[in-house]
Amino acid sequence: MKTEWDYTELATAYLKRPDYSDRALDEMLEYTGTHPQHSKICDVGAGTAHLTLQLACRGYTNIVAVEPNDAMRSLGKQRTKQYPGIKWVEGTGEDTKLSPSSFDLVTFGSSFNVTNRYLALNESYRILKPWGYFVCMWNYRDLTDPVQAQIEKIIQTTIPDYTYGNRREDQTPIIKNSGFFNRIKKIEGALIFSQSIEDCIEAWRSHATLQRQAGNKFPGIIQGIKQILVQNGQDPLLIPYTTTIWIASTNMYVGQNNAKFP
Repeated sequence: MKTEWDYTELATAYLKRPDYSDRALDEMLEYTGTHPQHSKICDVGAGTAHLTLQLACRGYTNIVAVEPNDAMRSLGKQRTKQYPGIKWVEGTGEDTKLSPSSFDLVTFGSSFNVTNRYLALNESYRILKPWGYFVCMWNYRDLTDPVQAQIEKIIQTTIPDYTYGNRREDQTPIIKNSGFFNRIKKIEGALIFSQSIEDCIEAWRSHATLQRQAGNKFPGIIQGIKQILVQNGQDPLLIPYTTTIWIASTNMYVGQNNAKFP
């Protein structure tokens, strides 16, 4: 499926990215009151199955993984083949092509920012059951870490007007203003990701936002990042991240731990 941003050449590099904070995911699942055997989840922009696999490992196998990119979807299928309850479909956040009122939880793992967010919220509301939950999340590098600060300096020096786009914004206003959701909650969880220098460089090569804004300067930025990491003298690297999650419900009268009231 053709989309505005083509991730085909970046698909393999996405395998090198970190998972999400276990603590943050567990808190999210507890808050939403989902149940591994009874809840149905739609993971939108599932990519190479990072979030899908973390949900499956917690017993959630009634999952529909939506991914528009053929290469990403193929890798995701391979990684989740031991879970027959996971179904992969071609679709987008704005048009999943799924039945209305079908899911207890709709998740966007590092994918909400590459959609038309209003249309994606509209579509999420359409496919969610009454009193279901919308969730979006990202991993943010800790820019106060000395090594990450050096990397950030290279990026900002090379591209003075560089922006991370809406992925680092507070998602509360767009969710609230859509009119589809309420009871918006933010959850954060820290994690330390152990990664070899080689894999870290490969992950940076999958940074589509940076690549688009850097243009022909992108190889030089990657080389500069590699030099910083090598000079740091640590391999594997211990990279600090924060998983940040926004949760919103389709109805204000929603309790926790499966206590849902009309």
